[in-house]
Amino acid sequence: MRLRRFGHVGRPRTTVRDRLVPPYRAAGTRVWTMLGLDPLTAERFVRWSAWVGPLLVALLAGLLRFWQLGSPEAVIFDETYYAKDAWSLLQYGYEGSWPKNANEQILQDPPRIPLSPEHSYVVHPPVGKWTIALGEWMFGLTPFGWRFMPAVLGTLSVLLVCRIGRRLFRSTALGCLAGGLLAVDGLHFVMSRTALLDLVVMFWVLAAFGCLLVDRDRARARLAAALPVTDDGGVRPDAAVGDRLRLGARPWRLAAGLCLGLAFATKWNGLYVLVAFGLLTVLWDAGARRTAGARRPYRSMLRRDALPAFVSVVPVAVLTYVASWAGWFVTRGGYFRDWAQGRAGVSPDSLPVPLTGWKLPLPRFDMTWVPESLRSLWHYQTEVYNFHVGLTSPHTYESNPWSWIVLGRPVSYFYESPEPGKDGCPADTADKCAREVLALGTPVLWWAAAFALLYMVYRWGFRRDWRAGAILCGVVAGWLPWFLYQERTIFLFYAVVFVPFLCLAVAMTTGALLGPPGASERRRVVGAVAAGVLVLLVVWSFVYFFPLYTGQPVPIGDWQDRMWLDTWV
Repeated sequence: MRLRRFGHVGRPRTTVRDRLVPPYRAAGTRVWTMLGLDPLTAERFVRWSAWVGPLLVALLAGLLRFWQLGSPEAVIFDETYYAKDAWSLLQYGYEGSWPKNANEQILQDPPRIPLSPEHSYVVHPPVGKWTIALGEWMFGLTPFGWRFMPAVLGTLSVLLVCRIGRRLFRSTALGCLAGGLLAVDGLHFVMSRTALLDLVVMFWVLAAFGCLLVDRDRARARLAAALPVTDDGGVRPDAAVGDRLRLGARPWRLAAGLCLGLAFATKWNGLYVLVAFGLLTVLWDAGARRTAGARRPYRSMLRRDALPAFVSVVPVAVLTYVASWAGWFVTRGGYFRDWAQGRAGVSPDSLPVPLTGWKLPLPRFDMTWVPESLRSLWHYQTEVYNFHVGLTSPHTYESNPWSWIVLGRPVSYFYESPEPGKDGCPADTADKCAREVLALGTPVLWWAAAFALLYMVYRWGFRRDWRAGAILCGVVAGWLPWFLYQERTIFLFYAVVFVPFLCLAVAMTTGALLGPPGASERRRVVGAVAAGVLVLLVVWSFVYFFPLYTGQPVPIGDWQDRMWLDTWV
């Protein structure tokens, strides 16, 4: 009754088994038979669509991302750090040093690689750079080589979103819609064609979310299988099962811990996602036990599930992080590699506390029982932390996280102004051309996502829809931590970590536009038109900005027409 005061209108009665493990929507064959397929082939096609549909969407995303991947043939934006560090890892196992004119020497014909074994100071863990290095190992230190693996992960992430959306919404169509939206998002597209680290973080965060979803379904299926069977073949809640059943081995949660460790070992913002997803999975366990009949679901979760969840996620992620430094451990040339030699204490003397300006003093006691290499790594990490929290140098393209959802300040990775008849600029152009790679999300998609997030808050807060809560968790974990460091130099492209969750939110909202089961034909038609118009506008927006995502030369007037906001220039 209290929920009704806030607009909660209840939900159709469902069985306990269906509440624990909701069935997938049964897809009909009517459309395919109308297109000329015989009933048997249509039924087989529908059965295969769970994989065929996502694979086709991923194929489209891959074709877009690999098209002219080596263009522009230049070292753009922060590729100047990560592409070269990746090559150094291949050669030495740690990051070496490069001269100031290294980019020009790498791109000249024939190329030169002026790499020195002298260590350099780097402020990000190595997994993302090892990922880029895999493409360089196959195709050399070329623009195509260092962008190859981001394009692969960008394509695979579209496939992941299709499958995650299918499991989340129990609908292959909505899952493919979510993946299709990610395929045509400009920020994800640009990041998939650039050798930066944030796309790698996004991939492992998304993979971890998918693993936790599978684990959730399997754990709830075990609870449903253990419940007493009723006379009509259903199951009924049982307090003994809900409170006491142990859910056994959960390998998918171990896989999630590994993926979160790889995200954290690419960039440290993955640590916030680790915390958020760890809380999410135990709250899911409490909800499952409550549905199964537990009288005290949270106490039961704390007694039965919390410790196994912690062991499955946190230690696995930490061990993965440490193991990612293997190249630094097995060599002697890395930065701070021998710092602990002759030292007995911990490092540093104190740690800064965010937002307070205070420094927390650390105790000084003998630590010689810890291997020197681990103490050196600890010192290295504290120095990196101090660098990150103190990074306040102004930058032309920095932006406040408040502006990200409305695309307040995109980042220009590359810009040239070729003259008519040169570098692809049409000879009949009245003025010069503009050639730019702009890290800008597809505007219609992002602005629709801003409203979709409000709908997620409504669904989670007033309708108790766990799917909306899961999507919001992904957005919050990838976005809100940056508000703690508003004085730090930060950029819009950090938001690529939660772009898949924005696409899931828009897909779920689009599904609501189509109307609930049992809606009238008029309601369905109106909803289908509204959803179709939204999707077409998103696709048109991506096509319209496509030259700015790929660095194609366009007349300067056409470029100015695409600068919808003054802050985009």
